[in-house]
Amino acid sequence: MNKEKASTMRVAKITYRKPLLYTPLKYICFSLMFTSFHNSIIAAPDLHTEQKLQSNNVYLPDYSYAGYHFGERDITHRETTTYVDVQDFGAVPNDEKDDTKAILSALKHAHSINGHVTVTFPKGQFIVKDILKITRGNITVSGKGMGGQGTQLYFPMPLSIIDKTPHLDELRNYLRLHNKKQRNAEIYIDDYFSEYSWSGGVIWVQKEGTRPVPYLEELDEQLPMLATITQGKRGTKTLEVSNTSEISVGDILRIDWHNKIGKQADIIKSIYGDTDLVVGSHHFDFPNRPLVMQPTQVESVKGNKIEIRDPLLHDINNDIPAHISSWEHLEEVGIEGLSIQFPMGDTYGHHVEQGFNGIYLTSVFNGWIRDVSFNNADSAILSENSGNVTISNIHSYGTRFGHYGIHLGSVHNFLVEDAKISNPTVHTFSMNTKSTKSVFLRGEAFTQPTLDQHAGANHQNLYDNMTFHIEAQRDEKGPYYDLWFGGGAGYWQPGHGRYNTTWNAKIFVESGADSNETVRILGQTEGPDARVIGIYGNRKFAVEHYPSPYITDINSKVSIPSLYEYQKQKRLKR
Repeated sequence: MNKEKASTMRVAKITYRKPLLYTPLKYICFSLMFTSFHNSIIAAPDLHTEQKLQSNNVYLPDYSYAGYHFGERDITHRETTTYVDVQDFGAVPNDEKDDTKAILSALKHAHSINGHVTVTFPKGQFIVKDILKITRGNITVSGKGMGGQGTQLYFPMPLSIIDKTPHLDELRNYLRLHNKKQRNAEIYIDDYFSEYSWSGGVIWVQKEGTRPVPYLEELDEQLPMLATITQGKRGTKTLEVSNTSEISVGDILRIDWHNKIGKQADIIKSIYGDTDLVVGSHHFDFPNRPLVMQPTQVESVKGNKIEIRDPLLHDINNDIPAHISSWEHLEEVGIEGLSIQFPMGDTYGHHVEQGFNGIYLTSVFNGWIRDVSFNNADSAILSENSGNVTISNIHSYGTRFGHYGIHLGSVHNFLVEDAKISNPTVHTFSMNTKSTKSVFLRGEAFTQPTLDQHAGANHQNLYDNMTFHIEAQRDEKGPYYDLWFGGGAGYWQPGHGRYNTTWNAKIFVESGADSNETVRILGQTEGPDARVIGIYGNRKFAVEHYPSPYITDINSKVSIPSLYEYQKQKRLKR
């Protein structure tokens, strides 16, 4: 969406923007939708936190629908699938020879088979010098694990060399048309942004004919509109529509909210509330592009009413119009049991990455990535234009200074659980442009970790039960750390919309602050109506977050460890 990831590298000195401590928002709207929690974590949940939030009229979105099949179905090995073994096409592990042609042949054959297909790799290392492209649904790429006795895919060359496709030509032309350059005289950089800074991967999932992100207006095409929605209420699942002739039970479709009014549109107010922050021009300069997108599934159709599988992000009425669009996507795509390896090397500068990117996941609904590691990646996982994907047990490590750890862009209901990011990154756990109702759960980061809320109307997202290892910095006020270090271009600010939530964050201060010192945790360019509930660790902490969030339980562990799991347990009554 004309998306420039114009973040800045962290600097040692912070200029404070009106730091505010522990001040609850006065205009928080009432509605508390708690729904999910795992019995093995708390046998009898302490309701103190829930009662406190209810008494303060604190609205929290229901995050429990995030993940594969709305969090209601486990990812299991399929009983019915056709297996395609890369060895049958000539790939030989550990022979130090190029396996590219054999693996591409196996993938091509898999794409020609009806039904679900599993492309299998034995243990050992394979050398790959091209992109492994997945363009159909019902396909799993499966190795023997990400550990030393598992499957290693070694990519010796970056995307800037091996990518011969036209898929990023629109982005390339956009960057040059608008003179998007990274300029840093100190390190001799004056060059156009790399198209691989936030796009592309050596494993690349994309339905043919789709655009993960629109950049050039002359290429815009409107998705077929299936029905106008006449009424819907945020947090409910029932819609009244103009007609249901093109809508059936089980359909995967998309609800689109446009802004055709301008700066004063009610959809902007619904995203950001009554904020004094400047709302960037991209929120109203592209009336024909949806500002908010919610891919979902039809549960039932009765007369002119349909029920969808997950709650509406926003009201729908005459003042906040929306419609139902058809949506081109792939279903049941899985990547699992792999170690993706890149060579050691330097990073030459921000936004000029060469493209040592792991997985690029686009146009997927109900998919997964699990048990995958990444060594020396510029970005481990990049995602766009997708919904209801579970990403679990991920480890990114190495010496290369990365751009993104895990990037969620223009996605809905993503669940990222148990991700470990050991290498340094500019943006470790990124909620990016237009991402909604997505959850990072039990993630852990070790080197310069950041919670990147990257502007672009991302809202109603959750950082849940996360752990961070930090090196505190110091200024004249004492030790501090910029944890909510967000990026994003000015035309996409503020940093995020309403109800982005940080829940029960654990912080280990590895150095930079004595045991008796209080460490300030900063978030200086964020968004309105955030929730910061539970910050604790091996020091005392104070939170300086602008604008002021609803904030509670600082220096104490919340009695409900995971909001997502608590909400899901209540919804499913497990």
